[in-house]
Amino acid sequence: MEGTRNSRVRPMKSFLMRQGRNFTGSPFPGWVPKTLKRKSGRTDVPLVPAHIRTLGADLSKEQRASIRQKLGMKLGKFASSIERVSVRVKDVNGPRGGIDHVCRIKVVLSGLPSVVYEAQDEFPDAAIGSALVGTERAVRRILKRRRMKPIKVGVRSRTSASRPPRT
Repeated sequence: MEGTRNSRVRPMKSFLMRQGRNFTGSPFPGWVPKTLKRKSGRTDVPLVPAHIRTLGADLSKEQRASIRQKLGMKLGKFASSIERVSVRVKDVNGPRGGIDHVCRIKVVLSGLPSVVYEAQDEFPDAAIGSALVGTERAVRRILKRRRMKPIKVGVRSRTSASRPPRT
């Protein structure tokens, strides 16, 4: 019975891909053509650009691909509300060492303020991982607030005639 869970997940993933729907775990691309950029409405995961910048820190192509994959896994479920993501990795102290790698992730949301989260660690991978976890938490919190915000239908007058009588 240990293979039953995996056997259920894989066919569902392939079914969603055949239907043209995007799986939320797919990586964010580095660049999206201007003709495909969205104007308003919902966005699929492959249309959320993720810009990765480094200042003093060296990231290989494999590390950049890993960051894009992790962004897709952590933020893919919110892709319909995300316009773009920016990841900046900086080596603060340079070659002196110490706790000096800073990762700052900025997520631009549709119709909401941007989310910026920063984490610092001795190793760049640890700083990136911490920043991803914090960014996911912050984006979830902001989007949850938007869903919980009451909808204003119209202006209600506060006269005693409009209120139902108390019994």
